[in-house]
Amino acid sequence: MSRSLPPWDSISTPAADLSVLRIAEAVGVPLFWGRDTQGRCLFIINLDGDHTAQFRCDVVPLHGIGVDLRSGDRIGQQRFVLTLACHVDKDLFWGLCETLIGSLRDVSDPATALAVALAHLRRWKSFLAGRNAHLLSPEEIRGLFGELHILRLLYQRTLPQVAAMEAWCGPDDAHQDFIFSNRAIEVKSFSGRERSTVRISSEDQLESLTDELFLLTQQLSSQSSAGNALSLNGIVELIGRELVDADAIEKFTDKLAGVGYVPLVEYDVPRFIVGNLQGYRVVDGFPYLIRSELPPGITKVSYDVRLEAIASFSCDEADIFRRP
Repeated sequence: MSRSLPPWDSISTPAADLSVLRIAEAVGVPLFWGRDTQGRCLFIINLDGDHTAQFRCDVVPLHGIGVDLRSGDRIGQQRFVLTLACHVDKDLFWGLCETLIGSLRDVSDPATALAVALAHLRRWKSFLAGRNAHLLSPEEIRGLFGELHILRLLYQRTLPQVAAMEAWCGPDDAHQDFIFSNRAIEVKSFSGRERSTVRISSEDQLESLTDELFLLTQQLSSQSSAGNALSLNGIVELIGRELVDADAIEKFTDKLAGVGYVPLVEYDVPRFIVGNLQGYRVVDGFPYLIRSELPPGITKVSYDVRLEAIASFSCDEADIFRRP
């Protein structure tokens, strides 16, 4: 879908009721762009039947976006309407609407469509209300992708799905990215151009209260043409399909909101191939700077570690991903 021009730019402000433009690519429930008499941008889903009880039970209030269920144009029809308030960025609202279109494109059952829409709003709630309402930088995209790749390995090899979600601490501003079973893992993802060093971003990243601390490095190569390459949106969708536990799905959604991720089209690129996964034990003799050993007055330290200098601390993946 092209994002060159917001769809509302081609819709006039009506003198009464609404002006709408049907979204042609949606072949399930009817979807519309729209404007109201105040010129506000709308996204509308037409629903046959009465869905008042479902809406009241599951409605999600959003910062800066009105969420409403109204009577439709005819008897037996209702309209699910999202209304953009003036203090919310139009591009973010457009991104939300695009994710809804993608999820609802082939959904023909009205009750299912409403459930899908409300589930998406729950994902966006924390994002729109919090400090993370911005596009992720290229470095943040790569870092999040890398953590998600390790998250998949964790629930595939080591922990039940719910426990894996609880172990993922990156979104919680913890010192390490994963903490479980008295074990901590700090994940570092580097591009093909950065093969010799990894950046340690604070004096706390390599200091842990757990018995074991591992540094896990992986190379993310941007290969958009490769058939098995995944974008950030792609790996999120993949994990969403693999999760079968309802609590795990809810925790995953909450964690994504905590890091400021929502499935915007901007995250369809780049697409990554993961390679050169290598673990290191952080034990005595490992070259690090930690808070407890810094001179008084020194803080907010960041530094690079040469991979060749820590080769003697390398370990097998099995050591890191062994079951508790």
